[in-house]
Amino acid sequence: MAAANPQPPCTATRLQCEHLFTPLGIDAAHPRLSWQLADNRAAARQTAYLVKVSTDSAALDTHPIWTSGKMNKADILTAYAGPALQPFTRYYWSVAVWDKDGKQSPATRSWFETGMISSRNWKGAWISDGDNVHTKPAPNFRKVFTAGKPIQSARAYIAVAGLYELYINGQKAGNHRLDPMYTRFDRRTLYVTYDVTSLLQPGQNAIGVTLGNGWYNHQSTAVWNFHEAPWRGRPTFCMDLRIIYTDGSTATISTGKDWKTATGPIVFNSIYTAEHYDARLEQPGWTTPLFNDQQWHDVIFRAAPSKNIVSQQLYPITNVEEIPAASMQQLNDSTWVFDLGRNIAGVSKIRVSGAPGTVLKLKHGEQLDKNGFVDLSNIVVHYRPTDNTDPFQTDIYTLNGKGEETFMPHFNYKGFQYVEVTSSQPVKLTKENLTGYFMHSDVPPAGQVNSSDTMVNKLWWATNNAYLSNLFGYPTDCPQREKNGWTGDAQIAIETGLYNFDGITIYEKWLADHRDEQQPNGILPSIIPTGGWGYEWGNGPDWTSTIAIIPWNIYLFYGDTTLLSASYESIRRYVDHITDISPSGLTTWGLGDWVPVKSKTPVEFTSTAYYYADALILAKAAKLFGKTADYTRYQALADKIKSAFNAKYLHTDTGIYGDGVQTEQSAALYWGLVPDAIKSKVAAQLAQRVADDHFHLDVGLLGTKSILNALSENGYADVAYKLAAQRTFPSWGWWIMNGATTLYENWDIHAASDLSRNHIMFGEIGAWLYKGIAGIKPDETAPGFRNILLSPQFVDGLDHFEASHESPYGRIVSAWKRNGSVISYTVTIPANSHGDLFFHLSPQQKIYQQNKLVSTIATTKGARYQVNAGTWEFQIK
Repeated sequence: MAAANPQPPCTATRLQCEHLFTPLGIDAAHPRLSWQLADNRAAARQTAYLVKVSTDSAALDTHPIWTSGKMNKADILTAYAGPALQPFTRYYWSVAVWDKDGKQSPATRSWFETGMISSRNWKGAWISDGDNVHTKPAPNFRKVFTAGKPIQSARAYIAVAGLYELYINGQKAGNHRLDPMYTRFDRRTLYVTYDVTSLLQPGQNAIGVTLGNGWYNHQSTAVWNFHEAPWRGRPTFCMDLRIIYTDGSTATISTGKDWKTATGPIVFNSIYTAEHYDARLEQPGWTTPLFNDQQWHDVIFRAAPSKNIVSQQLYPITNVEEIPAASMQQLNDSTWVFDLGRNIAGVSKIRVSGAPGTVLKLKHGEQLDKNGFVDLSNIVVHYRPTDNTDPFQTDIYTLNGKGEETFMPHFNYKGFQYVEVTSSQPVKLTKENLTGYFMHSDVPPAGQVNSSDTMVNKLWWATNNAYLSNLFGYPTDCPQREKNGWTGDAQIAIETGLYNFDGITIYEKWLADHRDEQQPNGILPSIIPTGGWGYEWGNGPDWTSTIAIIPWNIYLFYGDTTLLSASYESIRRYVDHITDISPSGLTTWGLGDWVPVKSKTPVEFTSTAYYYADALILAKAAKLFGKTADYTRYQALADKIKSAFNAKYLHTDTGIYGDGVQTEQSAALYWGLVPDAIKSKVAAQLAQRVADDHFHLDVGLLGTKSILNALSENGYADVAYKLAAQRTFPSWGWWIMNGATTLYENWDIHAASDLSRNHIMFGEIGAWLYKGIAGIKPDETAPGFRNILLSPQFVDGLDHFEASHESPYGRIVSAWKRNGSVISYTVTIPANSHGDLFFHLSPQQKIYQQNKLVSTIATTKGARYQVNAGTWEFQIK
């Protein structure tokens, strides 16, 4: 008997198109194709690759429509450059790789499908129910059609201004929540593609669509004036259901005048507050073919919300995690309070039986008052209701009395740990009657941290919970009080997001929102998207540097220039505007070090630091894209800013910036404003200041980005860790020791204001654990972790620490353990990558590998040792 074919030692794996696996509805003219190298051998690397693309899987190897040709490169990302892609077409693609010995692997295959490609290919009309923006009940729409032949495949393409749920023959299509993602609706509208083949049947079929308001028709009133948004309208949609029959013929079922509409049981829905549902108004079977819709009404045609209808290509929002109630207390005959045991963003689902007309109110909050009732006082401050019919974060459900009923809102999410249920008539509830669902953009995890300090582990977990609670197709500040895309919070948390999750698709969408919102003069609003609020308050370099900082970080983490290139002109206009209003090189435009502990750094100081960072990123991008004149201009601008900054704020004799508070010393170091000759003096002053502050934080939002990094990058990792692991007020650890399962908005957990209990703005700690202790960093000269900079810090107070990160090349691991006076350090470099290790040693310490002394090169960053792909173990003693 012949032996089975051995697995080749080197293959391409994890094939992605546009950073997604086998996506539907691709509109990109030159979609990005990427892969990893699966090769466990030491020093594994790719010496060449060959990509082929075809519409015919059988002809892919022999007659592709496009091939890259054999490229003698280690690249794992390329772009399709063949004939123009056709709409509604599945493209098969393969990649073969050559290994370190020049041996070719068998090709690995995948596919992607195109969508509309062009707005000209839509057949459907934009339809609505004819009601106005003040109509509260959500509209339902339906159409029956006949599939006369055997079906091979079917795709639904649906574009919506508002939110929707799509049903076919009584079943919901897909598991997405809150689609489509929020955009500036009058400038860009998203459509979503579904494979609905399995939902169709021979003969008669029915399509049902429910529309929700979302941010398009904001019926709740709050300080940001979304109810006055220029795009506001009654929700509307356009849909094409495209069927391919087994005989090769096609049919398209489109929205038009042959659809019917009626309102249903969702009698009110607000993305900001809650949902009201009257189960007595349900019409069973309305999404099935046999339903009698004679009482339904004709639809009306509507203008498209924008001329820019584009495919939604990102990880969707879903009910990611189901969380049973941890406990339940009955407070009186009509009130129960459920505790999930942790703070989340999402919804609750209740199962209940009761008399018809019984009204349940489900109030969602983060804290309880002294009597055990849900208390909304910490999150309701910006709500401006005009009456009492729309209580904050309170779903209202009216029972139909037909046995056990289940309710979960369709078009809403909240931030909460507790749910207070009140009933207008007697019902029986137990702990098992209510379940929470943690909702967020379902981005794949990309990082893991574990240490000997359980508080640090809980802090990492809580930081991730806060990050995910604020990721809903765009990064937000908090999931309850605002749900706004605050730029400052997002630029602070970008590295925390990217170390821990594969978030590129979300950020590419959000930076398109930036481009939609930018004024011709370069100004951006402080919240994105916006209905107009935020151009006059809260913006400035310290917040809206998202336009530069996020594309630059995406480039560093993914080695993909697409977003940076798309954002280049916006960055340039933004930097030019700051220059126009700040000719001296110093700028006072900004919000400053928000929610500080006690010391307040001047706005000019922090905003100028961000202005410098933006100019430097712009100069680097110009160099990368071959824009020589721009590079010269903006490098000179960065030098001018740096000189003006140091002339005003640096005391060269002492190494103190300004008043020498934590934010001033650390921001100057972190953003690269300190002259090389004086860095050690400035860092020493920072470390001394932290010691004088008893190793407690004295920073606000902007200082949290710089404080730990400035210490660990300049020889004071032990001080940084002591600060990071502090357990008494003010500190991250203080929150954890007081039961926090997410991050808070204020260091003072008893503050009278600014006390959301689920904010990401202080979330840089989640990135610093990777950078400052594990020492994992991308290398801007070989981005995407093609070369990995590893600078582990064996800090006092920990016995072991391990962090891993799933890079575009594969899994990076940096782990160390203390055994008495000996430290064991293990590092894994993925195939096709390599690393520079920088060890920080005392004069007495030496590095060994398998009991042999390791020869290193002394550098300013530490003792340097280079490694190729593989797992390497060292002993420091």
